[in-house]
Amino acid sequence: MIFEAQIADPTPEHERRILHDCVEQAVLAEEMGFDRIWAVEHHALTQYAHMSASEVFLTWVAAKTSRIRIGHGVVTMPFGYQHPVRVAERAAMLDVLSGGRVDIGAGRGATKQEMSMYGVRSEDTYPQMEEALRIFSNAWRKEQFEWHGSIDIGPGAVLPRPVQDPHPPLFMACSKHDTLKLAAELGVGALVLGFAGADDVRDMRKIYDESIATRSDDRFVSTEVNNHFSALCPTIVLDDAETAYRIGTRGQRFFAESIAHWYGNGPAPTGYGEDVEAAAHVAALERDREVLVAKLHEADIPVRPADTGQFNAKHAYGTAETAIAYVEQLRQIGVDEVMCLIQMGTVPQEACMETIRQWGEKVIPHFRALEKEGE
Repeated sequence: MIFEAQIADPTPEHERRILHDCVEQAVLAEEMGFDRIWAVEHHALTQYAHMSASEVFLTWVAAKTSRIRIGHGVVTMPFGYQHPVRVAERAAMLDVLSGGRVDIGAGRGATKQEMSMYGVRSEDTYPQMEEALRIFSNAWRKEQFEWHGSIDIGPGAVLPRPVQDPHPPLFMACSKHDTLKLAAELGVGALVLGFAGADDVRDMRKIYDESIATRSDDRFVSTEVNNHFSALCPTIVLDDAETAYRIGTRGQRFFAESIAHWYGNGPAPTGYGEDVEAAAHVAALERDREVLVAKLHEADIPVRPADTGQFNAKHAYGTAETAIAYVEQLRQIGVDEVMCLIQMGTVPQEACMETIRQWGEKVIPHFRALEKEGE
């Protein structure tokens, strides 16, 4: 599961409630057999993501759980957001306290809003993210660590040392084909957006695999190579399929409008009434997709599935059988991990909790059985 801490009505009271709700969902996820939770890191993106200090959130969850893995999906790595040694120290501390359950994803934090809050320049985001990954992977290899690149560090000890030797598994956020290729070249796992549907995930899996097959090891950021491919799966699962579809498409409409607002200068998202039919949300998503396509065509920019994926409503919204059928498509594609997106800005807590229960009681056991059979 992945957490954004989205809020349709971002009053301080609702903000506090949603963060506690996310913790409650994460704790239930462990009980229901989920393998891992991820928490994003975003800054000043009102409504879209109020998860600004994911290391605190993940520590809170780790203290309330014992088995489930705890993932940064992702840490904003450019140096203006945080010094690479500070990322290493925090990650290792959490790895120790959680008993070796931490995963680290790297991201750029490249919205204009976030960069303006921290004085980050767009042209620095890719090189500094890569350099931060290299610093991170080398931080504990010697008792005295030093680094001399675009940033000078040490010599000095990076403490504590993580439980996972030499460091927690490394990942990258991959929303474009170029970032997928980069993740493969750097030898890190891919956290892939899957809004565009199974066909796009299939294409992205192919690109990642082809890049792995043709890469050399001269760009690896670590001796510990990670080829793990995780794909997003938006999902709401209830006994009433129609209600699940309405809640899911409403949540996705809010999610899509939030992305359009912060990444494309669109209007701020609205929550919409709970009685609005699913067809209206689906129609709105299609209208928004057509507007975006028209803008891209005007600018002579090729339209890719990743650009319009958030407007595709064909996901695991419905009964457990609907979710099983959708996940089976991802399994056939070769996805290593299905990353459930449940907490969207308009989805009520009770629907989130029931979805987690349904996955735990019906969806996850189905695929665990296939694992035991060796399929």
